[in-house]
Amino acid sequence: MKHVIFDCDNTLGVKDCDVDDGLALLYLLGCEEVTVHGVTCTYGNNKLPVVYAQTEKLLKDIGRTDLTVKKGGESADTEQSPAGDYLAEMARKYKGELSILATGSLTNLKHAYYADEHFFENVKEIVLMGGITEPLIFEKKQMDELNFSCDPKATYLVLTKGNNVSVITGNNCLKVLFTKEEYQQRLGGQNNPMGEYILRETDYYFGYNEGDYGIHGFYNWDVIAAVYLVHPELFDDQKGTYCLSEEDLKTGFLRWAEDGQTNLNLPEIGEEAPFKNNIYETWFRVPVKGVCK
Repeated sequence: MKHVIFDCDNTLGVKDCDVDDGLALLYLLGCEEVTVHGVTCTYGNNKLPVVYAQTEKLLKDIGRTDLTVKKGGESADTEQSPAGDYLAEMARKYKGELSILATGSLTNLKHAYYADEHFFENVKEIVLMGGITEPLIFEKKQMDELNFSCDPKATYLVLTKGNNVSVITGNNCLKVLFTKEEYQQRLGGQNNPMGEYILRETDYYFGYNEGDYGIHGFYNWDVIAAVYLVHPELFDDQKGTYCLSEEDLKTGFLRWAEDGQTNLNLPEIGEEAPFKNNIYETWFRVPVKGVCK
């Protein structure tokens, strides 16, 4: 059983904002081999109050208001937050057992280290969604990196001090595209309330991606990181050494170097079919007790 805290900038249901943090949370809640202890909210996709409100709404919708939800820092300039204190406390409580999935700015993990200098030693593993190894260029425009670049100091701290860090980069997410047609086919008409809920809450995101970037579907960025945390066998690990700097991380850039001082794993998705099947099947297993029924 994995003990997990999910640190995210969830904006599922907010117009013109990403849906994948919320979908990643639903994925975790559908995993029988995972205990989600809590959700810590950070900024990135939107301001912290919006992220916090949408996370509480999502949990209310599915009847999981029992989960702990903590507010993080509102900007990179902050040095303390309830989320950081909670992360440090839980890392002590589950020393050597706690897994952290982080899919937004990494300010809260910085706060946890400030609260307890042994935080990274206490954590079993950290899986991140963020960073780029080359530009993300789509049909209409280039997509900026929006996670690691939010707080380069925090990112540098996590990448260089974190224990057993794996990074799902924006580039490594591009192998698998979720098209609207397939999405509707797999989730609709299954007499499954979670499938219908996901369809309803994410429908706007296809138009957003098409209009802004010319992407004919969407990449499930944060869900991919969640899948790796639980089912690394669906990926091919790519371990290497990197020469990191806060300057590079202002754009989220991860610089590979043969003589780099930081060891990182940048996993790549394996076969597409079993990977996608796992996601859909896990979403269908999420217990539904709330208004989305």
